[in-house]
Amino acid sequence: MSFSPGQFVLRPSTPEDLPAIERIAAASTFGINSLPPDRDFLLARIERSQHAFQTLDDASGEERYLFVLEDLAAGRVIGTSGIAASAGFHDRFYSYRNEFAVHASEALGESNRIHTLHLCHDLTGYTLLTSFYIEPEYADTVAPQLLSRARLLFIAEFAERFADRIAAETPGLCDAGGNSPFWDEVGRRFFNMDYPQAERLAGGRSKSFIAELMPHSPIYVPLLPETAQWAIGQLHPDGELPFSILLDEGFEADTYVDVFDAGPTVEARLAMLRTVRHARRATVVDAAVARGPWQLVTRTVREGFRATLAPVDAHGPAGLDAATRARLGVSIGDAVRVSPLVVDEACGEEGEA
Repeated sequence: MSFSPGQFVLRPSTPEDLPAIERIAAASTFGINSLPPDRDFLLARIERSQHAFQTLDDASGEERYLFVLEDLAAGRVIGTSGIAASAGFHDRFYSYRNEFAVHASEALGESNRIHTLHLCHDLTGYTLLTSFYIEPEYADTVAPQLLSRARLLFIAEFAERFADRIAAETPGLCDAGGNSPFWDEVGRRFFNMDYPQAERLAGGRSKSFIAELMPHSPIYVPLLPETAQWAIGQLHPDGELPFSILLDEGFEADTYVDVFDAGPTVEARLAMLRTVRHARRATVVDAAVARGPWQLVTRTVREGFRATLAPVDAHGPAGLDAATRARLGVSIGDAVRVSPLVVDEACGEEGEA
């Protein structure tokens, strides 16, 4: 099946999307706890997101935004992605920080560098990217790029509502039955529950309850069973695609891992991310035939935010044809943000998608 980049639109979720989001929640990997398979929870999540998009009040940091990606040609929702304005808004947001302790004996002439995990709340207050899911048949198209990267332009457009540092948790190793090697050897020792139960309890919140039962002393990784050691920083196969997009953006993945499954947690400064660095504002003009490389194009309004892919010249006004303007809900003379899908970092020029 062939797809045109222009057939995809990212927009805020609405209650009418609930059946599609329920389907996505049921198919999501363990570890994507911001979309549990719970109808009432999901409806409340959509309504909370609508309020975040619509409110005229100053941002509190409690806002959570949920986007859906629609395939206009098929007439259905094919993916979700989200933003939590401030991690651990009500409490601390916990992670494990990778560190290395050096133990040396002058008498023996020995020195050992030992991997340790420290329970920390360094990422509290960061803006979190959440809820990424794309239907498998679209994984090899440009749809995942739009689904992930357009969020960054939304954050940049309304920067006063978000932190200047961004993080994202990615799912760690877990089998189809919900068994996580890291959780089984670490978390289960302190919580009388299996991994899926712990994820449901977290429900996309700050995980502050971790501090009530988990030890705050470092975990010496060499003392763990090999299965748990090997799982630290490893990705679930379903997390490889969104993880690769984030790394391509410029996120770093070496410092933090999730407290449940030890999947890598990435973080970066917003201003240093590729999509944001190469973005520009442009005025919409009429183009009978759109020309130029495929680029991300987003509206600059919050409540009616839209993002799509369209051929746009690298410089000057954004020449959009009538069909693209209709997809975005923009008119001639409106402002849009434009950012290239493919960038040659060596010369700073946009490439064809």
